Amino acid sequence: MQAKKIIPSALPAFLGVACGILLAGMFAMYSAQAETNITGTPSTDRYAWDDIDGWWDFYSTDAVQVWGTRLQGYASSTVGMMSLDCATSPAGNICGLSSYGVCNGPGPHNADGTCPNGDASGILSGYAWNDTIGWISFNCDQSSHGGSNQCSLSNYKVEIGSDGDFTGYAWNDLVGWISFNCANNSSCGTTDFRLNTTWRATSSVGYLESSVFDTQTVAGAILNSIIWQGTSPSGTCVDFQIAASNSSEGPWSYVGPSGDGSTYYGTSCASSLQGGVGCAAPDTPICVKKSDFAGYRYLRYNVRISSDLLQTKTPVIEDIILNWSP
Repeated sequence: MQAKKIIPSALPAFLGVACGILLAGMFAMYSAQAETNITGTPSTDRYAWDDIDGWWDFYSTDAVQVWGTRLQGYASSTVGMMSLDCATSPAGNICGLSSYGVCNGPGPHNADGTCPNGDASGILSGYAWNDTIGWISFNCDQSSHGGSNQCSLSNYKVEIGSDGDFTGYAWNDLVGWISFNCANNSSCGTTDFRLNTTWRATSSVGYLESSVFDTQTVAGAILNSIIWQGTSPSGTCVDFQIAASNSSEGPWSYVGPSGDGSTYYGTSCASSLQGGVGCAAPDTPICVKKSDFAGYRYLRYNVRISSDLLQTKTPVIEDIILNWSP
C-alpha cells in the first residue's frame, strides 16, 4: 500500500408570499441599475410572452442580472415593469414596504435582497411584482417563500439551463401563463423567442497529478482501489483518473471508467468493483477497472477537485492512498 501526502488547499471562491402592499405607480420613476447580463443578441433572446399583455423585455432596461443565488432588476412591458427583487426595484430598495424576490434555487428571499439558500441550480422560485397585474409566481412550490406547494394542481416553474436559456412558465392570476421560451409549446417555427443570460452555473475546478509510484513489482502490480482522506462539503466533488506504465518516464495516459480521458473514477467499491463515474466520498475505497491497469509496475493518478456551483465551498484533500497487489 502506498500513501501520498497533499498539502490541504481550497479552490478559489470566485419568502412566503411576499408581505406588504406596493403603492400603485411606484415604478413610474426608476433609478439606474448595474449593467444587465441578459444576452439581448440576437434580439429574440430577451423576451418572455403572455397572451394578454404581450412581450416582457428583460434587456431594454439594462437592469436584469442573474446571479448564482438570485435574480435582480426589472423587465419592461406595455403594462409597466416586472420587478424581480425588492432591493433593486425601479424605485430603488423598497424591501421595507414589501420583501419579495426571485431566487436561483430555494427561498426565502430576505429583506436585504439576499437568498441565503440559493444554490445556482437554475430552478427559480419566489415572486416578481408588477403594479398593474400584481404578483407573478415563478414556481408552483412557494413553500420556501411562505406560500404553499400547488404543484399537484399545476406543475410549473421557470428554469435556466446550462446554455443560459430560460424555459418554462411563470403564473399570474390576471394574465395567466407567462412563457419564457417558444420551445415550451413547440411554437419556435412560428414565433422565435426566448430569454437567455450569459450567466452559467459552473464549478471552479482544479487538478493535481501525482508523482510516480513504483510498486516494485517487475512483472506488474494490480491496482485494487483508491482512498482519499479529507473533507468534501455539500455540492463539491473529488474524482480520479489513473495512468500506468512499465517505465518510470512514462508515457502517461490518464483514463477513467470509459477507458479514455473523458471520464473520472468516483464510484465506491461497495457499489461497483469495476469502478464508475461519480463523486468519491472521503475515507471510502474507490474501485477501478483492474484489467486497464494490470501488469504495470508504475502508477500515477490525476485528481480533479470541483467546488460547489456558487464557488464558495471546496473539498480539502489531506491524503491519497493507492492500494495495489503484486
